Amino acid sequence: MRIDEILQRDEPTFSVEFFPYKTDKGRKQLFETVEVLSKLEPSFFSVTYGAGGSTHDRRRTLEITKTIRDEHGVEAMAHLNCVGESAEGLRAVVDEIASAGIENVLALRGDPPAGQPDFVQPEDGLGSAAELAQMINGSPHELAIGGACFPEVHPEAGGLDKDLAYLKTKVDAGASFLITQLFFDNQVYFDFVPAARAAGIDVPIIPGIVPIVSLEQVRRTCKLCVATIPEPLEAALESLGGDERAEYEFGIAYGAQQCSTLLAHGAPGIHFYALNRWPATKAILSALRAARPWDSAPSEPLALPAT
Repeated sequence: MRIDEILQRDEPTFSVEFFPYKTDKGRKQLFETVEVLSKLEPSFFSVTYGAGGSTHDRRRTLEITKTIRDEHGVEAMAHLNCVGESAEGLRAVVDEIASAGIENVLALRGDPPAGQPDFVQPEDGLGSAAELAQMINGSPHELAIGGACFPEVHPEAGGLDKDLAYLKTKVDAGASFLITQLFFDNQVYFDFVPAARAAGIDVPIIPGIVPIVSLEQVRRTCKLCVATIPEPLEAALESLGGDERAEYEFGIAYGAQQCSTLLAHGAPGIHFYALNRWPATKAILSALRAARPWDSAPSEPLALPAT
């Protein structure tokens, strides 16, 4: 089922993002996580794309996405980026995705490979997520197209206004929903969504959340994603004195509270960056399903298009 159709339901969506495994141990861990979390009836799972843009990366993403949908019964979305591929090659990948029965694609420009400081547009390739979304939208396939957005502003954007202007080109090109980069301060999201609406962006904006496992993980992830650790959060984690169990339990509590507040204020769902591990995401999602904070959401949800 198309994700843009799933988002039209009355209840919020819950989704989880995975990355392709590289080893047999990684494969076992990934599909154990898929199996455990599928029992919580998620709306969809998504599978990221290797930064190297290799044929092997593409095939593994497609293989995992198809296995999730066909063998685990969860709707799935394949990520696709422009790195290292010609436009003709990308069209072939879109054909392959559609032929596999997958109906959802997250269109991304893609980060440069390790050791390469800047994105370089491939020869005869595409240079942006908007161009990729436009290409997918113009294909003969009926695919739902998602896009990424950055509540703390993309590091290459040069400011919020420019970032939103570019984001609108993704939507105009065919993106029918957006998933945010991770954040830990909900006010960032609450400020971003009205700004996006004022810029003419009228599609659902799903907040992306990474469950906290440890202070080290938070710092590493924020550095990689160019995200901010709020000072009170960092101070609270530091106060635990390196106690790994305490950090993990704190992370569950913080994640449940963060997601509850988002849903209570009308966010259309939660997209978990689970890092291929299930315990923290399972705990938070189970708590959300029990508490149902969306039942107290405003009549005009914050992150859905105006009617």
